[in-house]
Amino acid sequence: MIAIIDYDAGNIKSVEKAVAKLGYQPMLTRDPEKILNSDKVILPGVGAFGDAMETLTRYDLVSVVQQVAREGIPLLGICLGLQLFFEDSEESEGVPGIGILKGHIKRIPRGEYKKIPHIGWNSLKLSHDGRLFRGIEEDSCVYFVHSYYLEADERDIVKAQTSYNVAIDASVEKDRVFACQFHPEKSSVVGLTILRNFLEL
Repeated sequence: MIAIIDYDAGNIKSVEKAVAKLGYQPMLTRDPEKILNSDKVILPGVGAFGDAMETLTRYDLVSVVQQVAREGIPLLGICLGLQLFFEDSEESEGVPGIGILKGHIKRIPRGEYKKIPHIGWNSLKLSHDGRLFRGIEEDSCVYFVHSYYLEADERDIVKAQTSYNVAIDASVEKDRVFACQFHPEKSSVVGLTILRNFLEL
């Protein structure tokens, strides 16, 4: 069973559909027991960092996500989910993240030709043999929607980067914790391959 954590954030339904399309059984839930007994866990999301942390806290899910990571259940964060795995965000000063990975979420700086938010397809530069990227070619394009980006403290956990006014850590992996700033569920064949790689771990 693939648990998709339901905490009222956007984009959860599209992740559910993508998992089902790949032949797996998704389960939208915020029940701690069901989450901890799942084969894999996904934390998707679109929205504001502070609002998401408030909702996760209200549903008593912060400690559940931390326990998933501690117990080595494969865990995937998507978009806002990636950001929530880290320590804090410039979007919501003073609000701590889940903190299972070390690093900080920063606002994408403005550039002469690049509007914020970053919306659209960007190519990936791959490194460190990320398990999510088996069968994915260098410079493959995936779909992003975000105004804030990750700067990871541990550089060896960064498995893919992109560039949009600044170098962006687009995907990370540490032990059995994985995360993508982009949306694999909206990234056509490349994205479904990345998602399948996670589901087949």
